[in-house]
Amino acid sequence: MRFYIFKSETTKDLRAFAADVGGAKLPDNHAPWTVTGVVGVDASPPHNLSRETIEGAIEAEGFQLWRLKAADA
Repeated sequence: MRFYIFKSETTKDLRAFAADVGGAKLPDNHAPWTVTGVVGVDASPPHNLSRETIEGAIEAEGFQLWRLKAADA
């Protein structure tokens, strides 16, 4: 699965993965969302996050949220 990386413009350290470049299923309470990258089918997600977990969340909920650590922000 190819998925996109988003950042919340209202919550500084909040990020998300979603299957569509428009992020249609991302939560409105943290909108607006800006796409910041893409993870290709054969690529590893950033920060050693689990591709299996991300893909499972996208299939179940339409997105996966995650927060940057202070050192990454």
